[in-house]
Amino acid sequence: MKLAFLFYPVKNLKESLTFYRDQLGFEEAWREGEHTVALRLPQSDVQLMIEDDELDLTPGAVFLVDSVDSYYEEHKDQFTFIKEPVDIPPGRYAIYKDPSGNLLRLIDFSNEK
Repeated sequence: MKLAFLFYPVKNLKESLTFYRDQLGFEEAWREGEHTVALRLPQSDVQLMIEDDELDLTPGAVFLVDSVDSYYEEHKDQFTFIKEPVDIPPGRYAIYKDPSGNLLRLIDFSNEK
């Protein structure tokens, strides 16, 4: 498991993009449709993904794994998954909670292979 990026749900993508890019100095790294933008700090590999989806969920880290499905099968009885594996454009995605209720998101890039 490796940190892929940080996830922040936002109410207004355009307004949030202006804030992070123009006021805080983040640079656009990539986009997924009209609802998702990833930003990075200049001279850094750290990325922040903002998205106007999952507004009812808290921000948190997104971790890259080899296979979301395998990770889920290995841990489904140990962890509280609030989103079982689903398809997303680059691969698969799932969410579970840590003991304090913080969300840990998993992603794989299985559709890019």
